[in-house]
Amino acid sequence: MVAWWGTVVECASAVARLRRDGVFDVSQERAVETLLQEVSAAWTEVQPSDDVRRWGIRLMRRHPLRAADALQLGAAQLWTSGRPEGNAFVCLDHRLRDAAQQEGFSVIPQI
Repeated sequence: MVAWWGTVVECASAVARLRRDGVFDVSQERAVETLLQEVSAAWTEVQPSDDVRRWGIRLMRRHPLRAADALQLGAAQLWTSGRPEGNAFVCLDHRLRDAAQQEGFSVIPQI
């Protein structure tokens, strides 16, 4: 499993928002944070770089992406050397999913 350097922050943001919105309670938030720590310890992380930044800018020109989403997809493009076919991209955000699919990734989960 490969993840972008900012993935932990993005996941923590989503979990905190769910707790603030009353979807998760504090104990559920902690349980998800613990799971995230365990999973992140096992993945390969794509670090910030000029190449990721270039990919992100290129992707924002082609797709209606926010900056963080473009960097995440840019990291995936860098990891695949710009050849995403046969690689899965895990995402629940509709805009990012659409962009990843248009770029050639298979997107999971199917929703």
